[in-house]
Amino acid sequence: MASLEIRLKRVNKIFHEGDIVKGVIAVQSRGELTHNGITLAMDGTVNLQLSAKSVGVFEAFYNSIKPIQLVNCTLEVARPGKLPNGTTELPFEIPLKPKGNKPLHETYHGVFVNIQYYLRAEMKRSLLNKDLQSQAEFIVENKPPSKMAEVKPIHFSITPESLENVKERAKVPKFLVKGVLDSVQCSIKKPFTGELEVVHSDKPIKSIELQLLRVETCGCAEGYSKDVTEIQNIQIAEGDVCRGLGIPIYMIFPRLFTCPSLATANFKVEFEINVVIILQDDHLITENFPIKIARL
Repeated sequence: MASLEIRLKRVNKIFHEGDIVKGVIAVQSRGELTHNGITLAMDGTVNLQLSAKSVGVFEAFYNSIKPIQLVNCTLEVARPGKLPNGTTELPFEIPLKPKGNKPLHETYHGVFVNIQYYLRAEMKRSLLNKDLQSQAEFIVENKPPSKMAEVKPIHFSITPESLENVKERAKVPKFLVKGVLDSVQCSIKKPFTGELEVVHSDKPIKSIELQLLRVETCGCAEGYSKDVTEIQNIQIAEGDVCRGLGIPIYMIFPRLFTCPSLATANFKVEFEINVVIILQDDHLITENFPIKIARL
């Protein structure tokens, strides 16, 4: 009986390009353990996937989607030999450097775009014994730019006339909702903030919600597939709110499910905010705001 585990020295597992990733490979065994070498590999990849609706449309593109390798490095931790009974910790240090001239993108867990970095340890053993393997994900973040983006508040008004994709505008109840977003240039480390006010509404209001969306685009010469999916939805008001009352807008960007807005030749990751007002008769009033996220 034997087991293998990767333990990183940095508790939060967050690293930047050029950092030295340090830790130990802990091998636990009952009795003396003979092995044919222990290796450690560092991998960073961008995995792209087409949505079901696009598979038939972009047949050639679907076959051409391959993982984009950002980091690829292998290290020999121990040569073939024997390990004693109990727990043995084998230290390692491996530099976080991109493969070739590719930039390192931040860790991001999406639906059709995934950017992930892993350490994989493997102990080779004799034919009669199964090789031991272990995997640990670590997080890559970019360093903040030296120049900060300019913060510009965005004032908005939502009325029946401002709505798009409305077939029978005459049936839409009269209402006026106005507010301000503190900035659409957002820092991933700070909350998305602003204020909203219901000036008047003919129909009573059931709920007001804030929706965070990811817009993922995958593509090449054959075509592009663009998909919008929800990351999170939070309620900022319940029931028929007081008219003329300022309602605070406050949303934290969830770690790993968001990243700085990204655009490359093969894929894009962008974000949007929806302000959703649900009336008592379950009619939805939605206003969309594209935002740009950066690590500021």
